[in-house]
Amino acid sequence: MRIAVLSSPNSWYLSDLRRAAGNRHIIECVGFRNLHSTIVSGGRRSAEPVRSNGNRDGLRGASPSPSLVCAGETALNEFDAVLVRSMPPGSLEQVVFRMDALAQLETSGVPVLNPPKAIEAAVDKYLTTARLAAEGLRVPSTAVAQTTDEACELFAELGGDVVLKPLFGGEGRGLTRLSDPDLARRAFRLLEDLGGVIYLQEFIPHAGRDLRLLVVGERVLGMQRVSNGDWRTNISRGARAEPLEVTLQLAELAHRCAAAIGAPLAGVDLLPGLDGELYAIEVNAVPGWQALARCTGVDVARLVLDCLEKARLSS
Repeated sequence: MRIAVLSSPNSWYLSDLRRAAGNRHIIECVGFRNLHSTIVSGGRRSAEPVRSNGNRDGLRGASPSPSLVCAGETALNEFDAVLVRSMPPGSLEQVVFRMDALAQLETSGVPVLNPPKAIEAAVDKYLTTARLAAEGLRVPSTAVAQTTDEACELFAELGGDVVLKPLFGGEGRGLTRLSDPDLARRAFRLLEDLGGVIYLQEFIPHAGRDLRLLVVGERVLGMQRVSNGDWRTNISRGARAEPLEVTLQLAELAHRCAAAIGAPLAGVDLLPGLDGELYAIEVNAVPGWQALARCTGVDVARLVLDCLEKARLSS
């Protein structure tokens, strides 16, 4: 297969995918910032189809396709599959266009992993939490506000000990634990002044570890992330990865979380609370696997490519 990977050219994951692909697949790196799109009227029958890869007859078939998504001079419609391996920051308009372009590509018949709708749901923590709760999964009590006064009321309702999170973002960036009402009000005021949304979750007391489960199609892999001295358990913040036995219960929970946002490939974070409950914290639709591959000894990149092959066969 010829696979386009939306990624940084210097990404470890891009190199790992190329290693796993060997001679079976061709892996090409393309960038989100270079995406552009063309939409052709359904009634148009131009003698000069829209250019693709520099060729005047770049579109497949005798007549032009209704749409074409490109990255620079590379026509993504000509690939067998597209893997989304990064989600760079951008303005609201840029992010919306990128998701629209991926949806346009998917509609044209090119498998996109993860599907655009899954990425849209996962990138928005509020929407992810709402989807998880709607599926009957246990999540921390959550509140969202746009004004300082409302946020202060919700802060009190959540017990006065909360985690303030950016609506978009990952790897523990921007997470702040707030238990002082005055400091909380200052933080809320700053976000309000910046035009941000105030997203709060109750703080769940825990023993300094969480569970990262990786769903790759039907397969579920897992590890524990253990942190000494920091309530955040992200590997990027110094937590260490330890082996985890993925029980049938954990595998079922992981699949339910991934299905809640419609992601065949998903990183699921579960937090064992000191109250004995297991909380679904987050679902990542562009999950990393570097630490997990080292911890488990599994060739995760090969599993991801297998998942793309199945998506191509079923498309």
